[in-house]
Amino acid sequence: MKQLTNQEFNTQMRDRTKQFAVSIILFYKNLQKTGATYILGKQLLRSATSVAANYRAACRGRSRAEFYSKICIVTEEADETQFWLELLRSHCLQQAKRYNPCIKKLQKFLL
Repeated sequence: MKQLTNQEFNTQMRDRTKQFAVSIILFYKNLQKTGATYILGKQLLRSATSVAANYRAACRGRSRAEFYSKICIVTEEADETQFWLELLRSHCLQQAKRYNPCIKKLQKFLL
């Protein structure tokens, strides 16, 4: 397997985090809106899109310390995204199969 350069890795991760954010946006658009799902869904949107935005910011870090600091934020936002997805899944048990692809994609991203 070919070793990726830092630039190639960063480009792939920028694309992956952006694709993940888009998939969450589409997921939210199709979510049946109730009081709880509206609030939880908005939190999900914020954290998922923050993963992509903060990864882009990390790539522009002016030092290793700044890069590391921003990557820590990405990790926190990804974990928060997983929390909101899990909470939505437990709240909407009848629709759980709709949540599984997003959760699997997030877990793949986190690994």
